[in-house]
Amino acid sequence: MEDPSISNQRNQSAPSTPRLNLPSRMSDSSLHIENLPSRTMHINRLINSGYNRSPSRTIYSDRFIPSRSGSNFALFDISNSPTSAEGKEDGAGTYNSLLRAALFGPDTPGKKDSSGLPVSRNIFRYKTETKRPLHSLSPFGLDESVPGISHSPVKAPRKVPRSPYKVLDAPALQDDFYLNLVDWSPNNVLAVGLGNCVYLWNACSSKVTKLCDLGIDDSVCSVGWAQRGTHLAVGTSNGKVQIWDASRCRRVRTMEGHRLRVGALAWSSSLLSSGSRDKSILQRDIRAEDDFVSKLSGHKSEVCGLKWSYDNRELASGGNDNKLFVWNQHSTQPILKYCEHTAAVKAIAWSPHLHGLLASGGGTADRCIRFWNTTTNTHLSCMDTGSQVCNLVWSKNVNELVSTHGYSQNQIIVWRYPTMSKLATLTGHTYRVLYLAISPDGQTIVTGAGDETLRFWNVFPSPKSQNTDSEIGASSFGRTTIR
Repeated sequence: MEDPSISNQRNQSAPSTPRLNLPSRMSDSSLHIENLPSRTMHINRLINSGYNRSPSRTIYSDRFIPSRSGSNFALFDISNSPTSAEGKEDGAGTYNSLLRAALFGPDTPGKKDSSGLPVSRNIFRYKTETKRPLHSLSPFGLDESVPGISHSPVKAPRKVPRSPYKVLDAPALQDDFYLNLVDWSPNNVLAVGLGNCVYLWNACSSKVTKLCDLGIDDSVCSVGWAQRGTHLAVGTSNGKVQIWDASRCRRVRTMEGHRLRVGALAWSSSLLSSGSRDKSILQRDIRAEDDFVSKLSGHKSEVCGLKWSYDNRELASGGNDNKLFVWNQHSTQPILKYCEHTAAVKAIAWSPHLHGLLASGGGTADRCIRFWNTTTNTHLSCMDTGSQVCNLVWSKNVNELVSTHGYSQNQIIVWRYPTMSKLATLTGHTYRVLYLAISPDGQTIVTGAGDETLRFWNVFPSPKSQNTDSEIGASSFGRTTIR
């Protein structure tokens, strides 16, 4: 029997080899260098299976089990695998590396996040933040340290077709700045005053109907569709207002009260406002027997612009006296007066997006579009367009508006509000663009000019998709006549 002391001496004289504190079912031989690649691949497969992270989702784990990828295991302070002088990993370092990957996942979080700020001191977390900046998904790297470079994604500007998709000949369309001879109904029917007649053009079928003929001694000065139904108001040069049922081509009634031509009309439910060259505005309730229920006085010259707000609480009026007035439902004197324009104010538009936001445009000597907040009675901004502002209309689908112009460029401009950057400038009319209306779907506008043409433009996106074209009149391209 061997002496235990001799055995201890032999063990001390033999060169010692490092031994790992391994589980009982794991032997030293399983960690030989030649076995590492296959086992590492196997572990990586186990780790990475189902580990595809969404770039924009927050992943929640069980409330009692922390999330591996969200927890800050770096606080364990397990160092990277040490290497020997020959550049080879020793056994302890190999085991440490495998243990680190198995516990923490393939990517161990550092002690600072991508912004350089210290991370939370909590080791365990129960949700995983997977949001990343959009440019991190780009195949091209971006150096965030470069000053003056914005890494936010740039939205491509929307393309507006530069040519009208349809042109209608409109013989005898008057070249008169103070008239309003074109309007588009909620039922998709366009009304146009040509000389002493009113014509209807159905945008779905392209069918043209002659609604009325006022006779040789009278002419059409304005047209306006009711907000609902098929009633059309027609203002005449004799100072009368006629109400027509367009579905039956029958005149319902004729209302008097003005001494001179009626160049502006605006509906508010069953209330019809009419503006005249006699400087007055008459409020008419078509349900009442009287021709008008109240008279609004304030303008010192012809009233050429009228628009009710979308909530039907405020009426804006513009006149040849360069004034813009705002009235409420019950006032006979203006509640707000704006005198900044230096030319006639015909172009008026209420914003459908912001309560109390009003836009107005001035004539040849003014050339400006001005914005007002009627709730706070403040002048917000002014944009010099360089030419006479004839009409304004706001898109109900996006926060944009269209202006049409006269002297000297006869252009149509699509603006983005509130920056008032130009999205498109449309040309084609050879006379000043005096008339403007928008389709009921809010995508198409029609413009009219003294060149006796009506031009249809797709300028606004649909409410759901900014790439969907309007179907109004899409089946009939080219040039036709409205009568």
